[in-house]
This record gives sequence, structure tokens and C-alpha cells, in this order.
Amino acid sequence: MTQVISQREFRNNSAAVMDGVIRGEIYYITRNGVEVAELRPITRKRRLTAEELVERHRRLPHVDGMAMRADADAFFGSEDRIGDDDPWSRRG
Repeated sequence: MTQVISQREFRNNSAAVMDGVIRGEIYYITRNGVEVAELRPITRKRRLTAEELVERHRRLPHVDGMAMRADADAFFGSEDRIGDDDPWSRRG
């Protein structure tokens, strides 16, 4: 449910307004008849546990790094690519 309330009404009834927000209500707050703010519940997602993150990671598709490099070279070209002395390389 959405309600429009004045700044004064918000100030005088802030506890009741906050209870409404907790119940899922949305308030538009006005000052001199002009809407200046929206007060709504925060929607936060639950944090995943380490086990849930590991399980999600296991379900990700396998990425073939060599095929991805070949595709990138074909698209962007390989002449400007960093050579075998790349410090960020995972080799060796």
C-alpha cells in the first residue's frame, strides 16, 4: 500500500510510519505539498553460506581456457597480446 504524508505527519507519527514500512508499506513524504522523499522497506538478499557458494561454483559450466584464448585472438588479434613472459600467467 502506498501513502502520501506530509513532513509534519511523518515527524509526529514516525513510529507508526516505521511500523507501516516494516509491514511493507511505501510512503511518499511531502514538504509544502511537493513530494520530496520515498520511504520504503529495504530488500536485502540473505547471505549465502560457504557451502552454498561452493555448491553454486560446482554447478558453473566448465570454461576451456585455451578455446577462450583462441576465440579472443581471433576476435581481437594476437599481435598486441602479452607474450610468454606475462607475469599474470598461471603457468609454472
